[in-house]
Amino acid sequence: MAQIAMIRDTTFGVFGESARVTLFGSRVNDAAKGGDVDLMIEVPSFVSEPALLSARVASRVSRAMNGRKVDVVLKAPNLMSQPVHEVAARTGVVL
Repeated sequence: MAQIAMIRDTTFGVFGESARVTLFGSRVNDAAKGGDVDLMIEVPSFVSEPALLSARVASRVSRAMNGRKVDVVLKAPNLMSQPVHEVAARTGVVL
């Protein structure tokens, strides 16, 4: 639960309180060992510098999780929708 709070706090710190973060991929299954952390962050407004902000969240979460690999997928009105967004929404867990 502390990791969930850290991920949420980090996301909110970078993207604001209106952001929604979803964990998807192999880490959704508690029985699975290892694997990277896949996060989809959804924001309701235009995002300038999406790559920089996504990297900022990924690096901060990675450092807090002792170097575990973290991938961040960003969904915003000004960004093109990708198939990974649908997969994350369908299979992920909102934190």
